[in-house]
Amino acid sequence: MASLNLTPDELLTTTRSVRKRLDFSRPVEPELINQCLELAVQAPSGANSQRWHFVVVTDADKRAALGELYRKGWAKYTEEMAPSRGAATSKAVPDDQAATLARVLDSAQYLADHMHEVPAMLIPCVRPRTDGLPAIAQAGVWGSVVPAVWSFMLAARARGLGTCWTTVHLYHEQEVAELLGIPFQRVMQVALVPVAHTLGADFKPGARVPLEKVAHWETW
Repeated sequence: MASLNLTPDELLTTTRSVRKRLDFSRPVEPELINQCLELAVQAPSGANSQRWHFVVVTDADKRAALGELYRKGWAKYTEEMAPSRGAATSKAVPDDQAATLARVLDSAQYLADHMHEVPAMLIPCVRPRTDGLPAIAQAGVWGSVVPAVWSFMLAARARGLGTCWTTVHLYHEQEVAELLGIPFQRVMQVALVPVAHTLGADFKPGARVPLEKVAHWETW
């Protein structure tokens, strides 16, 4: 597939979390995923350690099993988040924020319901595990894999593919590890990224909090 020929700024501002516009009916060519991974591994990592691994799943039975584990994780997540979501949708919250949250939840529920239909899934992993480690150690490990995954997602967007960073499967990380042969004691899963061609390519910049509310110069 030809590149969408996006400028760097267009690519950075239109790489959305795609859920409802994933094309479940169209397979994703392995060469496209490999192209994205080749770019992903050019990302920086701490001490150039390159301790990342990327598990690509296209097998229908494994996708079905991952979809079921994802739905179990999503159910647990929604149960745990129910109190805070109730507060977020209360009358004390501006209507525009409540409407945004409602759209995001509806989109996330749609993905959970259809995760097994996604034609390809990427599970990025990293060594070592960070369980119980102090923040400085965790930051080094996570910072050595997250840039690579974001590079993958940008490369996918440039090729007409949609992605979305998801993590609720990690409620059942060990079961996923057993399913895919990931050495759980040594390797930590970072995310589950659905990958599919998109329904249309006309994505736009998302609404964001004004920069002056989040950018701090010299002091908080």
